[in-house]
Amino acid sequence: MKPQPRVAVIVVNWNGRDITLECLHSLSALTYPRADLIVVDNGSSDGSVEAIRARYPDVTLLTMPENLRFAGGNNAGMREALARGADMVLLLNNDTVVDAEFLTRLVARMEANPSYGMVAPKIFYFGQPDRLWFAGGTISMWAGTMRHIGIREVDCGQYDTVREIGYASGCCILVRAEVIRKIGMLDESYHMYTEDADWSMRARRGGYALVFEPAARVWHKLSVSAGGHLSWYKLKNKFISNFRFFWRYAAWYQRLIFPWLSVIVHIIAAGRYLVTARWKLRAR
Repeated sequence: MKPQPRVAVIVVNWNGRDITLECLHSLSALTYPRADLIVVDNGSSDGSVEAIRARYPDVTLLTMPENLRFAGGNNAGMREALARGADMVLLLNNDTVVDAEFLTRLVARMEANPSYGMVAPKIFYFGQPDRLWFAGGTISMWAGTMRHIGIREVDCGQYDTVREIGYASGCCILVRAEVIRKIGMLDESYHMYTEDADWSMRARRGGYALVFEPAARVWHKLSVSAGGHLSWYKLKNKFISNFRFFWRYAAWYQRLIFPWLSVIVHIIAAGRYLVTARWKLRAR
């Protein structure tokens, strides 16, 4: 009987001791039998390293001398995983908690078809456990936008179909080791955000399918390291990285249109979100 793939689970931490410990606690209940946990600490100063070593001595802990950010930290973890012979690698944000069965579901979906290169789970808001944050991703080269399918909708089973998606969120991605060797790792030249969409695009252009697996469930505490859901720091860096992504991958004729449409679409989306949030606050 063919052995189950060995999966390296990579969690990057930067001054997130408590949320990382909670993430590792949820991972300790995984039902998947061949998972190796790798934590990459990006030069934390909050006692994260000591706490992780004390609480989870069996976890492989890589300590970086400085903050390598999302891409650099995950790339350090992937190099370690590949050197150890991992068959698949899972990138998981430290500000998440997971269902005990989620990795088993992701691996089973990946194994179902050799053309699958990346598999993404259904991701919920941690504070509203039945409200969706990610049920797949779509990209519009014309509008210069990328969108989470189902975002902020209550999960009523409307996205319970396995299907191909435009991109996988870096919050949680399962990827084959062979894909990493073929297309490379995350692009560290992105300062923040969009590295996942860039990686997804390279995988698709490399001939692999990206698939959404709704039976795998993760809960996400939004943008803890970036200051919140609509912080100025987050919005600024997302805009810069998004523009760079679309300029890299859009056709020349799409470049004439997407910068203008992108600004309009993002202004409308931000305004709609703010109005909705204010209405909810008044309703309380």
